[in-house]
Amino acid sequence: MQLIIQNLSKTYSNGVQALKDVSLTINKGMFGLLGPNGAGKSSLMRTIATLQEADSGSISLGNIDVLTQKEEVRKILGYLPQEFGVYPKIDAVTLLDHLAVLKGISNKGERKGLVEALLHKTNLWNARNKNLGGYSGGMKQRFGIAQALIANPKLIIVDEPTAGLDPAERNRFLNLLSEIGENTIVILSTHIVEDVKELCTDMAIINKGQVLYKGSPLDAIAEVEGKVWTKTIEKAELESYRQNFRIISERLIGGRPVISVLSHEQPEGGFTRTAADLEDVYFTHIFGNTQKEVAA
Repeated sequence: MQLIIQNLSKTYSNGVQALKDVSLTINKGMFGLLGPNGAGKSSLMRTIATLQEADSGSISLGNIDVLTQKEEVRKILGYLPQEFGVYPKIDAVTLLDHLAVLKGISNKGERKGLVEALLHKTNLWNARNKNLGGYSGGMKQRFGIAQALIANPKLIIVDEPTAGLDPAERNRFLNLLSEIGENTIVILSTHIVEDVKELCTDMAIINKGQVLYKGSPLDAIAEVEGKVWTKTIEKAELESYRQNFRIISERLIGGRPVISVLSHEQPEGGFTRTAADLEDVYFTHIFGNTQKEVAA
């Protein structure tokens, strides 16, 4: 089964064009959708999840027309939005059982076995009788995945799932997603480059509603390998370097700017070639096109 998005566009009533002619083909496995906040990722996710209409374009999931056959999509969809609410005074078992009823699982014994399996899968079994209001951020995210897995979905969408998690909870959550992605289409929408680097075999970079890159993380890194150069400079020099080089990232180390520049050759003395990573790819597409590139 494939998810095929063709020429999808969406403009909100305030005039903001959230999606501009987006086309993507997404296969089974983990697919990373990278972009800064406000890039259009959530708009795309909500449209795929049948929560908002598109202005134009099409989306198909196998033989299902996502834009017109919303009920059919919802039967095989698991969705974990960026922000989701839980009933704080209800335990995990009770709420999952209730959600399973809403998903159409009417047999009590079947629901009991499903709920138990989901709680084990998400490592929440020992906290199954604890009210959800007492869950940590990571536990709530894992509960979110548990509810998304009800009814064995063919497509799972997770929107910014690791934002705000501590490193240990983030690792638990990413391991869980990786396991799920072996047999399902899982779209991971995030602005955290490391999440995509660690999990996804295919990805896209989106900004201002447009797809800037589509391919595998390894291929993306290969495209900029050998072209990333770094140099520590003085703060007073920063604006001059911005004007004359294609800077893809800036950071402070010991109070001094360290810049990364994209260039086929050493830009000038003092620059050191560094191994490229997915963050360099990301910054190249998001910021690099506005800077001047040194000649090849």
